[in-house]
Amino acid sequence: MLNAYNKASGSLGDLGNLRRLVYFVAVVETGSFTAAADRLGITKAVVSQQVARLEQEFRTSLLIRTTRKVQATEAGLAFYQRCMLILRDAETAFDELSDGVAEPSGVLRLTAPFDYGINIIVPAIVAYTRRYPDCKVDAVFSDKTLDMMSSEFELAIRVGWLTQTGLQGRKIGSFRQLLVASPSMQSQIEQLSDPEDLTKLPFIANSALREPLRWNFSLNDIEHKNVSMQTSIFLDATLAVREAVLKGAGLAVFPDYAIADDLKSGRLMHVLPQWSLPTGGIHAVFPSARFRPAKVRAFVDLLVNNKHQ
Repeated sequence: MLNAYNKASGSLGDLGNLRRLVYFVAVVETGSFTAAADRLGITKAVVSQQVARLEQEFRTSLLIRTTRKVQATEAGLAFYQRCMLILRDAETAFDELSDGVAEPSGVLRLTAPFDYGINIIVPAIVAYTRRYPDCKVDAVFSDKTLDMMSSEFELAIRVGWLTQTGLQGRKIGSFRQLLVASPSMQSQIEQLSDPEDLTKLPFIANSALREPLRWNFSLNDIEHKNVSMQTSIFLDATLAVREAVLKGAGLAVFPDYAIADDLKSGRLMHVLPQWSLPTGGIHAVFPSARFRPAKVRAFVDLLVNNKHQ
């Protein structure tokens, strides 16, 4: 936490209590007042005096001092854990403050679902790189949820319902789920009066979804029906499912942004429009315990404000 010490010392004047935490953490981690002083670039006497003041103020022994080593007491160890969290937050705050006035720059590495990436993220990337010429974007589109940490993504767009723990998210939008079919199936569609009738028709399942065959329909938020579709075709990409539906192979459920143009042009038709499916959220997701650089915040703000459209 040397950075926290340097930033606190140079940025906000008298932060004595924060500096004492830095001294204490350094002593615990190095096991020596001398080594802690060397790490911090100050004298051993200053470190010793400030840690002693902590113990005096709280009337608690935080360290066991021997001629060979200094180690934390039980209370000291618990205090050390809390100090680490405080100093990490402080360092992040200083980083974000300094970064907040900086112009976005560098390479932004992100991932998004393929259909949302093509329809929404690509136009956003074009607008983003035009607005911030010092930025580059490395985007990976996949209908599978890619691990952010192992792939070193700074940003992920998640469509649907967040289930992964250890990440921080910001909601940037929402979408409707729509059951659609090709107009070539209109004669069959006209015979439908209830979601349960859907089991008589072929359905194209998107195997990238958790439950691609089970759908919960509601009528005016009063009547609800769970339907298990029948299918002979499983495809693992939204664009592949769309192509099969356009060819008249069966019905399928899509997020509204993926088929808006098809509905408008008449290439697809909304089936049982009086019945609705659950709406979902669109989230910008970040690795936990990492501050958000200007390049990340600028891109997310652009998505939220729809400035690329």
